[in-house]
Amino acid sequence: MAEVTKYIVFKLNDQSFGVAVQQIISIERLQEITAIPRTSEFIKGVTELRGETTPIIDLKERLMLAESDTTNDTRILVVSIQGMQIGLIVDAATEVVDIDENQIQAAPKLIAGIQETFLKGVAKVDKHLLILLDLDRIVDLNETNELEEAIKEEN
Repeated sequence: MAEVTKYIVFKLNDQSFGVAVQQIISIERLQEITAIPRTSEFIKGVTELRGETTPIIDLKERLMLAESDTTNDTRILVVSIQGMQIGLIVDAATEVVDIDENQIQAAPKLIAGIQETFLKGVAKVDKHLLILLDLDRIVDLNETNELEEAIKEEN
């Protein structure tokens, strides 16, 4: 029997994405973010979340998707990537779904304008395709160092 994993479903520009629930620390409302100069454009700054200075990444900019305005549904997914607490800005967090490992297919080279580097695969859930992200690849080594510097500057 295949393994079933829970995924948080969230939206970016009306497209559904999923991240394994064990990588999610919490889901927070968008709050004030302190900009950090001389960082990559997709790093929006830092904020205090759950008692910890947390770098905030605009996930749409990181994935090179079109920008959109923030709304009351905009959320920060607080995740753990490479041992670091990071906040990801998403348009909305909508639900938790169970996905059987057999439902996951390899990611095409390019899907919805996103490079396969960032993708874990795609799953068909309730007649819709859910793009599963590989969070460990969202930031590379240089960007991890940049995020650590942003935290140090703020503390």
